Amino acid sequence: MSNSFIDKVAKKIILLIVLLLLSFLLLFLTYIFGMGIRYLSLKSILLPSQITGSGGGIRDQLFNSVYMLLLTLIISLPLSIGSGIYLAEFAPKNKLVDFVQNMIDVLSYMPSIVVGLFIYLIIVIKFNIGFSILAGSLALTIFNLPILTANIKNAFCNISQAQRDAGKALGLSEWNLIKGILLPQTIPTIIVAVVLSAGRIFGEAAALIYSSGQSAPLLNYANWNPFCMDSPLNIMRPAETLSVYIWKINSEGLKPDAEKISFCSILILVGVILLFDLVAHFLGNYLHQKFIYGKKK
Repeated sequence: MSNSFIDKVAKKIILLIVLLLLSFLLLFLTYIFGMGIRYLSLKSILLPSQITGSGGGIRDQLFNSVYMLLLTLIISLPLSIGSGIYLAEFAPKNKLVDFVQNMIDVLSYMPSIVVGLFIYLIIVIKFNIGFSILAGSLALTIFNLPILTANIKNAFCNISQAQRDAGKALGLSEWNLIKGILLPQTIPTIIVAVVLSAGRIFGEAAALIYSSGQSAPLLNYANWNPFCMDSPLNIMRPAETLSVYIWKINSEGLKPDAEKISFCSILILVGVILLFDLVAHFLGNYLHQKFIYGKKK
């Protein structure tokens, strides 16, 4: 059997696998969008949910998902940038640093439900904070932080050493070198990592069941006092997100139109995650051309 024949067979097998995966993905998206678009309406998005009976919307759950996403990024992004810069530029080469980097990799693959249970035992129970947006944001931060840190560290490590040497030859301090030369080159990678992690945060459910809770108190969107329990800005109130709501109504069986609400919610959830992926792709290419080449191709 000739090498050329084996090569052709291998290519066809790989092509077949790719086509099967693409077909499965296309069928999945077609089914989700086909079923969801039948029930999607402005009314279902703007109305609050109902615990029992038919009807209701996903207004508060959608707001809670977006609000928790923003809080998580506000907490995790500065920490991950600082950690990534330290590990890439300042950390000594020893066993302790290697151990820390290995732990970051381990945390990146930790099941989210384990993180949720940890927050439940420590924050919700031990500190008696209860189910809240704060607890949910901390849970999301714990498994989002290692991913962002690793991406930012790799972005700095991929920059040529010649650019560091050139900056030092010009008399730049370590901070000015990072701020003026290295950081601008990593901005495209950082933004892409943030957008992709935002998609994962937006669709998370397991960790939030045990941290932010499974209830969504009726919110008064005219009340912007963050200390009132009915204020949408209150971080100490329980907050059921969109993904948790999908799981809840299908597991409890209290709503006769659970299928309708589920497909509508899944359509929005999948649509937002796909939007995050597209934004990451096009924004990453645009910023890479702008910061690296100084112009768009």
